[in-house]
Amino acid sequence: MAERDVHDAVEEVARASYGRLVAYFAGRTGDLAAAEDALSDAFEAALRTWPSQGIPARPVSWMITAANRSTIGSHRHRMVAERAAPTLALMAEERAGLDTAVIPDKRLELLFACAHPAIDPTMHAPLMLQAVFGLDVARMAPAFLVPAATLSQRLVRAKRKISDARIPFAIPEASDIGSRTAVVLDAIYAAYGAGWDDPAGLDHSRRGLTIESLRLADVLTELRPRDGEVLGLAALLHHLEARARSRRTASGEFVPLSEQDPWLWSPFHLAQGEQLLNRALAAGEPGPYALLASISSLHHRRAVVATTDWASIAALYDRLLPQRPSAGVAVARAAAHMEAGDLEKADAALAAIEHALVDRYQPYWATIAELAARRGDERRCRDAVTRAIELADDPAVRRHLQRRWS
Repeated sequence: MAERDVHDAVEEVARASYGRLVAYFAGRTGDLAAAEDALSDAFEAALRTWPSQGIPARPVSWMITAANRSTIGSHRHRMVAERAAPTLALMAEERAGLDTAVIPDKRLELLFACAHPAIDPTMHAPLMLQAVFGLDVARMAPAFLVPAATLSQRLVRAKRKISDARIPFAIPEASDIGSRTAVVLDAIYAAYGAGWDDPAGLDHSRRGLTIESLRLADVLTELRPRDGEVLGLAALLHHLEARARSRRTASGEFVPLSEQDPWLWSPFHLAQGEQLLNRALAAGEPGPYALLASISSLHHRRAVVATTDWASIAALYDRLLPQRPSAGVAVARAAAHMEAGDLEKADAALAAIEHALVDRYQPYWATIAELAARRGDERRCRDAVTRAIELADDPAVRRHLQRRWS
């Protein structure tokens, strides 16, 4: 069998089932690191054996069986009888002929385990992103402002903590679920953002992240159907996903939201987003995710009324910033006031942002350039445009800025 076909098949299993498989094994053994190791061994075994034996009819079942055997062998060598009990249960299941084609989806349980208060709070999000979504350390480290080696060491310690402290892989009790849900929501949003930042799907490590994150958000709404922020996150992700096809032209060129063709927006995701948002707003005072979903909803009303209500969007950002103070929200708030016609308020909003937070933040400089142009400050506009283009990592965004200001 062609080696390329085997690699494609293994990659498809990893893309579609990695998080689900890790969650399954971690939940059975109580050891996240061992689960990841066993699954890694299974993938390596597939790459070795499938070229000669052929791709199995049920690749995921094959991976489960191979990972089971790897886990069993590891425990035989490393674990005392008490710690090996979960592994012996796996052996019993295999001997009993467990239908490995169907495994329970334990990813939410894994997310809550990674959000346990016994784990360093700074490791909650990277731990979830790696365990459930398979993001590698090199990709995550810049986002968390630490060297890759440092993040790797911290992740190892966090996984050891899960095992040593016997942190359960389970949905928390009602008294604990609220605070840990907030951490889980942030991790799902961060994972969606990682996929959103690769709209062309060129980065294999991020391919499928948006769909998987959206699915997890939907599952979480089933768990907490009256939680306004859970509903708000799901609404937000559906609204974002609605315009996934409109963000690039057929040739891959960047299209800003204000220039996107509403006819390309997904009616299904728009409807889902609106239904979830209505439920979120009915649940009580909106939190950050419900407010972000409300902002996206107002943008999408352009499909019906042909204009954007920037004043209402700016007002929502005014409410959002105290709840979610960040450079991204602060810059977006300034841009909304600028589009609403209040240039003085936009200028004051930009001036209030600590410069160190936005010195290398491309949207900040693009907003400075636009505001300067509207105020007739050509020199400030030119300097900001130069900086924005320098900071544009996406070649398509860079070309858009160059065309916009040529």
